[in-house]
Amino acid sequence: MTVFFGADHRGFELKNELVEYLQQQNIRVEDLGNYQYDPLDDYPDFAQKVADVISKNPDKNLGVVICGSGIGVSIAANRFKGIRCGLGFDEEQVRSAKMHDHINILALPANHINIEAAKKLVDVFLHTQENNGKKYVRRIKKIELKV
Repeated sequence: MTVFFGADHRGFELKNELVEYLQQQNIRVEDLGNYQYDPLDDYPDFAQKVADVISKNPDKNLGVVICGSGIGVSIAANRFKGIRCGLGFDEEQVRSAKMHDHINILALPANHINIEAAKKLVDVFLHTQENNGKKYVRRIKKIELKV
């Protein structure tokens, strides 16, 4: 498994810290940008890079996308077939989203959480198993992109 990261200027520092945090745990990480702080960059560019990679192999890879609110990157990522991106603020919320909604990309709101909270959310996201019970799989099939 590889964890792919993308962030705009609002999430730039948080992304860099999370990438380093996971690398220290020997988790394979790939940073898809931005690679330098640019206050004029656009969140869709980075969310779409991550979503594109995850959509090609959604069962093997995971993504983390970051902007100020987390909402913009979530919207941009969810435009891709096979992507289920969820906004994370709370550990139990992320656990539930991974277990029941099978999110494969976690969106983080850099303006609303600190690095310690972000680490905990990413840990929960990476280490929670999807519940493949009949009702959860049925629900996931109902929300699959139809185009």
